[in-house]
Amino acid sequence: MPLLLTWLTRALVVALATGLAAVHGQASARPLVPRAATLPALTFAVSLPDAPGNMASLEDLSARLGRRPTQVMWYDAWSRGTGFPTQQAAAVAAFGATPVITWEPWDPARGTDQPTYSLKAIAAGLHDGYVTAWAKQARAYGKPVTLRFAHEMNGTWYPWAAGVNGNTAADYVAAWKRVRGIFTKQKAANVAWSWSPNVPYPGSTPLASLYPGDAQVSTVALDGYNWGGLLPGTTWQSFLDVFDDGYGEVRSFTSKPIIIGEVGAPEVGGDKAAWIRDMFATLATRPEGLTGFTWFSHLKEADWRIDSSPAAFEAFRAGLATY
Repeated sequence: MPLLLTWLTRALVVALATGLAAVHGQASARPLVPRAATLPALTFAVSLPDAPGNMASLEDLSARLGRRPTQVMWYDAWSRGTGFPTQQAAAVAAFGATPVITWEPWDPARGTDQPTYSLKAIAAGLHDGYVTAWAKQARAYGKPVTLRFAHEMNGTWYPWAAGVNGNTAADYVAAWKRVRGIFTKQKAANVAWSWSPNVPYPGSTPLASLYPGDAQVSTVALDGYNWGGLLPGTTWQSFLDVFDDGYGEVRSFTSKPIIIGEVGAPEVGGDKAAWIRDMFATLATRPEGLTGFTWFSHLKEADWRIDSSPAAFEAFRAGLATY
C-alpha cells in the first residue's frame, strides 16, 4: 500500500472502527488496526558535522532540545585508510546512543569516476584486507554499531552507484555480499547492516534490482530531502511528498524495518518551521515498520540544521516533546 494511504488512513480507520463499535454497544471492541499510542517508540537520530570527533556540539544540542538522540550518524571514506573508529564509537555509546557509520567506498575529492572503488573491484576482493581489518576491529569493539554501507546507490553522484564508474545493479549486490560476508566470517555479530537508498526519482535505478536480500540486511534507511527548488526541477515538498513513493517501492519487495536514513528541509522556498511540524504530525500516524528518522543537521547545499532559525528550532523541540 502506498505510504500516503498507509499513514493517513490509519487514524481514520481506527476512528471509524471505534465509532461503529460504540454505535452497536461495543465501545471496548478491538480496533481494526493498532492505535498509534500502542506502537513502539520511534528512534530520533542526528548527524552533526563535528560529532563524534567533538561531542560538545551534540551535548549542547541535546540539552537545548531536551532530548538525547538514540543514534548518532557520521561518514567515513575508505580513502582515509584508517581502521574502525573505536574511540568515536565508544564516545557515542558513552553518550547513550548507537553509532551509525555511513561507510563510503571512495575518495571524496575525486568525483564518480574512480576505478579503484568500482563495485567490480570490491566484489573481486581487491579491498578485502581493508574490510577484514574493519571487521576484526568492530568485533573487538563489541558494542552495537550499524554500518550504512555504500548508501544512495540508486542515484548518480557516488562511484558505487549503478550506472556510473562501470557499475551495474548486479555489481552492487555482489559487492554488498562480499563485504557483508567478510564480517560474517570474522564473527562481527555486533554489527547491524543498513541498506540505504535515496528516495526514487525519474531515471533512478529501480530499488529491487539493488537489494541484496533480507538475509543480508538488518534495516532499510531511506534518504530524502525537501529540496524546495534548490535543485533543478524540484519544488517545495511535504515530508509525505518526499517519502511516499520510496516507502511504497521498498514495501513491494521487503518487510524489513525502515528508518528515514537522512532527512532535512531548507530555510528558502517555504516555511521550514511549518514543514517540521507537519513531519512530526505525519510520523504520529506512521505505518508499522517505520522505526524513526535521522536529521541531517549540516550547513551544506542548504542550511539543513535543526537550529537554522529560532522558529525551526522551536518547531523541532516542540515536535520531539510528543514524539
